[in-house]
Amino acid sequence: MKFLLLTFVGVVHLLSLSSGKTIYKNDISQRTFQEIKEEIASYGDVAKAIINLAVYGKAQNRSYERLALLVDTVGPRPSGSKSLEKAIQIMHQNLQEDGLENVHLEPVKIPHWERGEESAVMLEPRIHKMAILGLGSSIGTPPEGITAEVLVVTSFEELQRRAPEARGKIVVYNQPYVNYSKTVQYRVQGSVEAAKVGAVASLIRSVASFSIYSPHTGIQEYQDGVPKIPTACITVEDAEMMSRMASRGNRIVIQLKMGAKNYPDADSFNTVGEIIGSKYPEQVVLVSGHLDSWDVGQGAMDDGGGAFISWEALSLIKDLGLRPKRTLRLVLWTAEEQGGIGAFQYYQLHKANISNYSLVMESDLGTFLPSGLQFTGSEKARTIVEEVMSLLQPVNITQVFRAGEGTDINFWIQAGVPGLWLKARIIHHMPVLLVLPSEAKVEEASLIFCSVSQVVCRLFVTTCLTQNHGHTYFG
Repeated sequence: MKFLLLTFVGVVHLLSLSSGKTIYKNDISQRTFQEIKEEIASYGDVAKAIINLAVYGKAQNRSYERLALLVDTVGPRPSGSKSLEKAIQIMHQNLQEDGLENVHLEPVKIPHWERGEESAVMLEPRIHKMAILGLGSSIGTPPEGITAEVLVVTSFEELQRRAPEARGKIVVYNQPYVNYSKTVQYRVQGSVEAAKVGAVASLIRSVASFSIYSPHTGIQEYQDGVPKIPTACITVEDAEMMSRMASRGNRIVIQLKMGAKNYPDADSFNTVGEIIGSKYPEQVVLVSGHLDSWDVGQGAMDDGGGAFISWEALSLIKDLGLRPKRTLRLVLWTAEEQGGIGAFQYYQLHKANISNYSLVMESDLGTFLPSGLQFTGSEKARTIVEEVMSLLQPVNITQVFRAGEGTDINFWIQAGVPGLWLKARIIHHMPVLLVLPSEAKVEEASLIFCSVSQVVCRLFVTTCLTQNHGHTYFG
């Protein structure tokens, strides 16, 4: 986690070094790229101070221990649950005790769904109890369950071609894994597409690049005017097995039972804490992660780690006695797993002040060692970010990828605010607990965010504000 934290704290600390002058188009010619490179290089000592504090000083292992205490105490934190609200109250108190400023809760209405008991048993061509996880917002089955023949397809296109065969059946999707963003469409839309052709339920191959007989949960979305049918994820292994059986002409019958229920929206909160800017308090750099999780595992990977990385970024700045010129705002989102519900309501509440948002950052990809940062901005701004990442040669993580995005910050990015997103490997939406520090590299990963942030944030604030805000990306 130290690598992640270093990146985060580095970006936000650079605010404390800022002259406060915003460079507009007419001013860009006054600074050459060489001058900017030299400025970036001059922040090496600050980066070393952050590294020393996070790795060798009193902050060593702090973020991991904080995370472990929360997830061990509270456990999973699904939207609408008492455990989520307990976690929010704990974090509200933690931020106050840490000495952050303007710590408060912003009320949000969020979905409340519970999975209940669930099972799937293959009855033909042989008896086989399957591992499943119902998908968020799915309806349940009747108490006696749904017993039906299976239609196995590998794509939405195949489902359309075989639509006459689907009526009254359970559609099983055995879609190949391409990448997360493309393959997750089957989890999100699979029940709707199956219902359109008359299916009584849908089972989706878990959206994963590998499997150890481990189903994944996640959100799915119904569509107005389309019948709602129960839907769940199955393992990669069971999806492949049924595909093989179907190719041999075997008749497959499954009994599916799901006790899932949707309840009225619940009250919840986004949790906010700040280090208020000394010169431009109205201008904001936002760092974030989400506190909610699915109801399996501990929610340590997705996204307890990101939430604590973000908190630690402000803690390290405070410990170093730095006072940024602009406000550093920490937001711990609620109900991200339900489609960014908390973040959307935050955006609606604060979008009138969008011109004051200089940069939005999110960590939501677990606690393993990151491979770099993803960035959304102009090509010239990307070149600056690459220079900043070169400061991380000692930890050998210097890559800058495209498409910086995140469920919680996309509302701002789509409106033109620059965005940074941590790129790492993640295990999520399944029964995973907090892994050992030697495996998770939690502290080491935090270091990256802190280190880069102490340089990037000033450059974004001074040269990379968007044209939508009356400013421009560098160049």
